[in-house]
Amino acid sequence: MNRFIIAVTLSSALALSACKKDPPETTPPPPADVVTSPTPTPTSAPVGPQPGSQAHFSSAMMGADTIYFDTDRYNIDNEDMAALRRQAEYMLQYTGSTATVEGHADERGTRDYNLALGERRANAAKNYLVSLGVPATRLRTVSYGEERPVATGSTEQAWARNRRSVTVMISR
Repeated sequence: MNRFIIAVTLSSALALSACKKDPPETTPPPPADVVTSPTPTPTSAPVGPQPGSQAHFSSAMMGADTIYFDTDRYNIDNEDMAALRRQAEYMLQYTGSTATVEGHADERGTRDYNLALGERRANAAKNYLVSLGVPATRLRTVSYGEERPVATGSTEQAWARNRRSVTVMISR
């Protein structure tokens, strides 16, 4: 058996060494010098988020895109009015923008109750925006109830952060 292995190894080595390794008769031409020109940068394009986009709205609002409610309430208080005025000013400045007003609730209460409460909160915010001159055709509402919490946990702090209305710009 050892002789067979040695014979196969020697014959393989001889076969490989018999391969001719001459260079090709002609070589391919060297690569041409490639001159790259810098990519022109548009001078008129805005830097940063596009006005009317969600990113631009969020940066302009600095937290005023969200208003908070007391337990089982959907009334707009003075602090909410100030935030909604900022939102209305933005939407009146960027007339091509449209938005969804989302209503949210904390985890307490039944699913149906929280969806209804979220709807009342979204409608209260929308109605105030409309009263400030934002066309109702540029606003829609949706209620998520307790389904999209921003804070987890069964604490008063978490519940307070989840009782909210959020205005979100819609991309075209």
